Order: sequence, then structure tokens, then C-alpha cells
Amino acid sequence: MNFFLRIFRTPELRNGLLFILAVVTIFRLTAHIPVPGIDASSLSSLLAGNQFLGLLNVFSGGTLENFSVVALGVAPYITASIIFQLLGMIFPSIEEMQKEEQGRQKINRLTRFATVPLCLLQGYALVTLINKSTGLVISGFDLVIALVSMTAGTIFLMWMAELISEKKMGNGMSIMIFAGIIAAFPSFIAQTLATYTRAQMMDIIVFVVLMAVTVIAVVFVSEGQRNLPVQYARGGTNGGTKVISSLPLRVNMGGMIPILFSLSLITLPPLIGQFFVDARTQVVRDVATWVVTAFTASWFYAIVYFCLVVMFTFFYASIVFQPEKVAENLQKQGGFIPGVRPGTPTANYLQWVVNRILLAGAVFLGTIAVLPVVMKEVTGNPNLLVGGSSVIIVVSVIIDMVKQTEAQLTMRSYDV
Repeated sequence: MNFFLRIFRTPELRNGLLFILAVVTIFRLTAHIPVPGIDASSLSSLLAGNQFLGLLNVFSGGTLENFSVVALGVAPYITASIIFQLLGMIFPSIEEMQKEEQGRQKINRLTRFATVPLCLLQGYALVTLINKSTGLVISGFDLVIALVSMTAGTIFLMWMAELISEKKMGNGMSIMIFAGIIAAFPSFIAQTLATYTRAQMMDIIVFVVLMAVTVIAVVFVSEGQRNLPVQYARGGTNGGTKVISSLPLRVNMGGMIPILFSLSLITLPPLIGQFFVDARTQVVRDVATWVVTAFTASWFYAIVYFCLVVMFTFFYASIVFQPEKVAENLQKQGGFIPGVRPGTPTANYLQWVVNRILLAGAVFLGTIAVLPVVMKEVTGNPNLLVGGSSVIIVVSVIIDMVKQTEAQLTMRSYDV
């Protein structure tokens, strides 16, 4: 309670919080504006029976269910961000740009430009999937209107998300997805309860317990860290003194980012596959059909999803934590890890420690992410499919918002 009182007593934070609430409200209102000329009533049964579209609906913040103008959510922008992050590992020039403020601003502009063709690509693939799954015929002028509307909707969300990020009270893209998930929770709970009979009440209890355990575990892992002892030499009359500090290494350095990256990539293959299921070449048609069918299968999806989460956990950690720079800064400040030589040996030791910590965090994150798939196979309820990813995103976003807000409060208390 004291935390919220301090926020409302600070004008900048109070206005920032009200601004975020206003933007989220606009987002949720926009999510109910359907694409012109398209009847979305037939999509509800399709989303309920299609694992992939159910996942995409959650990732888009529940906007796909109404086939609204923001049906694509922020997925194209996140995909574009991943592309430039990967390009930075391939091309040294882009890697150098990522290290400088001016270069990062240029990459951000290029990411926005790349979002537009990705919106058109994903929008067309989504319309193609809906055409084949529901029997609707969206073509000609209606198709152009749908693609333009969804592209404009995604750009609008991207703009609002960047406005939120400027308030430094949370990541705008994550908050958009968070708002969609929270808005979908009441209907999700209602559908889950309506699906089960009294004889199956034990499944509901198990599911609720698993969600509670998931929340506790995510908070525990997100806050978990290993403190490496660091020793600094300080001059003095007796030949110098030793100051002992610590270097915190987090178990999960990426928060919900690996989940968002994984969800963004795992939706691409079946979307692209829709373009080629009717290809004239038999081999291409067979491969496309296999891709679409494979990503509909629960166990295949779970394995790919798990591997992507683990991979992106290490990938994002390599971006935010660079052992060479940390070792160099320690050496410049006269610090060292006891028992480890400064310089390259320190960097190698930090990399070894980080890899061991991240392995535990990545496996945990991947396990929690695919746990709902196991629950769906055991209970037979498709509504349980997206629970794990939703809970991870919600908890991680809340933790991130609280930490950034606390940092703002601390900074302003020092200013006073």
C-alpha cells in the first residue's frame, strides 16, 4: 500500500501511470473494432479447436478473436527486432551499431520500417488460413482493406507501446501483451469452468494448483541470483585496505523476453506454410502441409517451443551480459574475483558461471512454458493450452514494472 501511495504522491509517476492506463484502455477499445467487410463470428469455433490460432490469439493480446484491426498485435515488430538482433551476430557493422546510441536509434528506425512488410506477410498468411479453415472468401478489395487495416493497427500499437516505454515504468510491447492476457482471463476462466463437469472437478483443482505453483516458481526464479564476491584494493597508510563487494548474476536475465521471442518465431512456420499448401509442385505442397500439420500437433509444438525458449534465453543473455566488458571494467576499477586472475581469465570464469546459471533458468522457463501442453493432453481441455505462457508473461511484466517504478522512486528520493 505504501508503494502505491508513494507513486500517487510523485506527480511524474502518477501521470505516467495514468497515461499507461489510458493507452491500454485505447488498445482494448481498438481490439473490438473489426476489420471492415469480414464476419468474425465464425472464428470463435476455429480458435477453440486450433492450437496454433489459440496461441496466436493470446500472443496478439486477444485481438484475433474479434479479427480486429489490431489482430496481428505487436508480433511483427518483435519479429523484426529478432531479425536485426540475429543480423548483429552475422554482420560486424550492425554489431557496432548496436553498441552506440546513435546506431541503436538507426536500428530502431529500420526495425519500424521492416515491421510493415512483415505485417503484410503475416496478415496475408492469416487471411489465407482463415479462408481455408472457415470457408470464408476474403479476396480482391476486401483483402486489400484487411491487410491495410491490420498493418495500420500494428503500427498504431507499436507507436503506443513506444510512448509507454518512454515513461520508464515498464516495457511497452510487453505491457500491450499483458493487457490482452489480463482482459482474456475472465472469459478463459468461464470457458474452463463450463467445459468441466462436477466429476472432473479434480482437474480444475490440479490446474489451479499448478498455476499457483507456476506463479511462485516464476517469481522465485526471476528474483534468484548468484552473488560473486569481488574484492577491491584501496590505498591507505598501512599499504592499502581490501573492500569486499559482490557481482550479482541473475538466473533469468531475459525475463519474459525469451518467451516473447519464442512465441513470435513459432508462429511463423505455419503462417508461411499456408502460402504453399496449394502449390503446383508436389514436393513443395507436401512440405508445406507437413509443416502446418506438425505445428498443430501438441508434442511437436511443445518440443520446438521448449528448444526455442532455451535458445533465446542464452541468446538474449549474450546481448545484455558481456563477460569481456565486465572483466575489463573490474580491472579498470581495481577489482578482481578472489582466486581468478584479472583480464581474460576473469572473462572466461564469468562466462562459465553464467552458462551454468542460465542452463538451470532456461530449462525451468522452457518446462513451465510447455507444461500447459502436457496438461491439455492429460485433461483433454484445449483451454489449458496457453496458461503457462500467459502466466510467465503476466508475472514477468508485473515484476519488471515494479522494479522500474521503484528505480524511479529511488532516483527521485535522491533528488530531493
